[in-house]
Amino acid sequence: MSLTILTPLGALLALCVVVPLVALARARRKAASVRDILGVVEPSRRALAVPIAALVAGAALLGLAAAQPVFEWTRDRSVRTDAEAFVVLDVSRSMLAQPNLDSPRRIERAKAAASKLRASLSDVPPPRASFATGATSLNALATLRGLRYFTPKSTKRLAIVLTDGESQPVSNARLGGLFRRSPAIEVVFVQFWDEDERVFSRGVPEPQYIADPSARAALDRLAASTQGAVYSEDQLDAATSKAHDLLASGPSVVEGEKAGQLALAPYLAAAALLPFGLLLWRRDR
Repeated sequence: MSLTILTPLGALLALCVVVPLVALARARRKAASVRDILGVVEPSRRALAVPIAALVAGAALLGLAAAQPVFEWTRDRSVRTDAEAFVVLDVSRSMLAQPNLDSPRRIERAKAAASKLRASLSDVPPPRASFATGATSLNALATLRGLRYFTPKSTKRLAIVLTDGESQPVSNARLGGLFRRSPAIEVVFVQFWDEDERVFSRGVPEPQYIADPSARAALDRLAASTQGAVYSEDQLDAATSKAHDLLASGPSVVEGEKAGQLALAPYLAAAALLPFGLLLWRRDR
């Protein structure tokens, strides 16, 4: 666990307590002169201890809140050094299809599956921060090899493609050659598709969209060319198991990752209300 101060200069806000303290000292001097004239006994200095302490404590808490301290804690996890994986999400318009307006869209179901897959492969890092393609053709998968998304050190490479399979004609032989080139890129397809799904626009099905019944066959042909496997979305557990089998096991290192953080500023600001509230309460007595 570590403590990070986001805005250290904010702590200077605590120095504002000097203003009321100076004002209090001046008021006491004037009051002493008046008491001398009237012959009134000076009140005990102990009576001032509580309001001064409350004033200082409140200012100190506000200064700490302004500094924005944050507690952060990490956890260790084992990370493979030989394997990398991508979850590739199809974001073409057909992924907006859904059985009805009250049901989740294909893209939403795919995103949920992507999160589940990522959690199950927690020991396998993505080669880069993220990857998404806006292409409407599965031919775009060629960029996984052509643009060198995988780092040279990775000897086991995996792409999990979440798609409805409704693609433009695919160059199966070309993709197969690219994916099987050493080091090979293993591929698992998960299809999100149903023949009764429609793309809705303003609550009305778009007449120009009709679910393509040949999508699964197209994915099967591409999987055969790339020596991959195809699963439907209700077979996500089987797809996950296949991914683990393809990656197998390998050397790993222990790395720390951010597990959580707690901003203390709101609590410190709330705590500052207590001493200031005490001042107001004593004033009304």
